Amino acid sequence: MACFLVSATEAVLVTVVKKAIESKEKAPEEIQVKFEGNTLEKGTKIRFTEKLKWLGNMLWGGSALLAFEHVWHGEVVPWFPFLTAASDPADAAEMLHEMSTVGVSMAVLVTGVWGIMVWVSSVMEKNAQKPMKA
Repeated sequence: MACFLVSATEAVLVTVVKKAIESKEKAPEEIQVKFEGNTLEKGTKIRFTEKLKWLGNMLWGGSALLAFEHVWHGEVVPWFPFLTAASDPADAAEMLHEMSTVGVSMAVLVTGVWGIMVWVSSVMEKNAQKPMKA
């Protein structure tokens, strides 16, 4: 009913944190990528704020799709109280339960997938700095 609000709230927090870190972050670190023929190329490491942007995009996109789905099914309406479940106390309790179970589970899953993406990108950056073997 309102599970998308959990992801949207996390997206807002991630966006605020990204903006705060962005103002303090240094220029991207340059690295040299070594290839088999002893050739070198310069590259830059992916900054943490760029990785936070990935998480924000995943959360905003998922929240938008879920909000659209809830509008489609008539659970979100353009008049107050906007959430149809908020007008009845029994439905409100069910809505809060759904937010605390389904909404939190989805947000944790998206954040976990993002964590794996960050880990894979870090491994790829470290491996790019080592000479390639045939």
